[in-house]
Amino acid sequence: MSKSYRYTIFGLLYFIQGAILSYFTGFNAIYLLSFGVSMKGVGLIGMIGMLPFVLKIFLGILSDKVNLLGLGYRKPYILIGVTVQVLSLVLVPLVDPSRSFGLYALLGFILMMGMALYDTATDGLALDTTAEAEQGTIQGLMVGGRALGVTVISVFFGFFADAISWRFAFWSLAVISAVVLILALFIREDGRKERPEFEWAAFKAFGRRQIISLAVLGALYSFIINAVAEIMNPFFQDKFAISTFAAGLYSAVWGLGIVFGGILGGRGADRLGHRKSVFIAMMISLAAILLFLLVPGAGFAYLVAFIFGFAFGFYETVYFATSMDRTDPHIAASMFSILMAVANIGTGVGLALTGLMVDGLGYPVTFVILAGINLLALPLLPVVFSRKAVMEGEISDAA
Repeated sequence: MSKSYRYTIFGLLYFIQGAILSYFTGFNAIYLLSFGVSMKGVGLIGMIGMLPFVLKIFLGILSDKVNLLGLGYRKPYILIGVTVQVLSLVLVPLVDPSRSFGLYALLGFILMMGMALYDTATDGLALDTTAEAEQGTIQGLMVGGRALGVTVISVFFGFFADAISWRFAFWSLAVISAVVLILALFIREDGRKERPEFEWAAFKAFGRRQIISLAVLGALYSFIINAVAEIMNPFFQDKFAISTFAAGLYSAVWGLGIVFGGILGGRGADRLGHRKSVFIAMMISLAAILLFLLVPGAGFAYLVAFIFGFAFGFYETVYFATSMDRTDPHIAASMFSILMAVANIGTGVGLALTGLMVDGLGYPVTFVILAGINLLALPLLPVVFSRKAVMEGEISDAA
């Protein structure tokens, strides 16, 4: 695969992930409520939608171990996953969730499982084909592509649903996904780095303190940035009484910040080294979180949303690049998916606790607490980037 095609296909595969995430985070509740489904039902659908991101651990093992029908370890799973996404998006709006809630939940699960499958295989392909010097750049494109998907689709999906119909909105996502599916047909795995055979013994890496610390770092970073993202618009609404439309604009500006943060975070990881980049990401996140306490008005809040989005994208990209560099090649996709699963656990815990903190302590105290938790990652850096880990070949740079 040419360099330009690799960059394009990785970005697009993450763009259509962002499109689906845009629906589930911004529109799923509105869609279900329009059919009279209760908030309890909305929450159940959300929980079901998260299950594939736990099961993706096993999808990673599958992609590492099974060359499907001799067609490859990554490409077939990418094509199957995107195909499942296209078909699910065509079928979902044909189901009335108030009458066939179970069927809607099943289709939602299948849709997210398809996304989890090609997500895992795409990560594996990136691990297989990306030189160490490019890892940050590739992760920046992927994080930026997903954020761009969230930003662009948030605007157009809402417009189509409001001006035309929900079906048209869903089918527009199906068409976009189908275009990426066609482009993915040209993926070739012959440019892969030499790939060692799958070995169960390689999972012993998770017993090493450097990898354990890396996983904890992932849970902490994910806890912090997703918790703040969850309360950003509610905080603006509480402080400035913004409209729903304005909340959507803040989210779009936040998404643009993620795009820029992802790109610069990737370049930073490649040029500065992972340790310096992680430290910088922590400091940028700390400043962005505390900036919420100083917002003087609704207009300035757009700048804060952008800065926090930048911090979000920068930190996420740097962590992904760091994890990418530390995967054992015998279980590349499996190890990466497990590290991401631990980060997702941090997200889940963060979202739950932050809601409780806001209810009990208010927004300002919650922001201060989250900023403080952000600093808990500092003692992990010497362990993750220890000289011993470098000597063992687990970590390529301690700079």
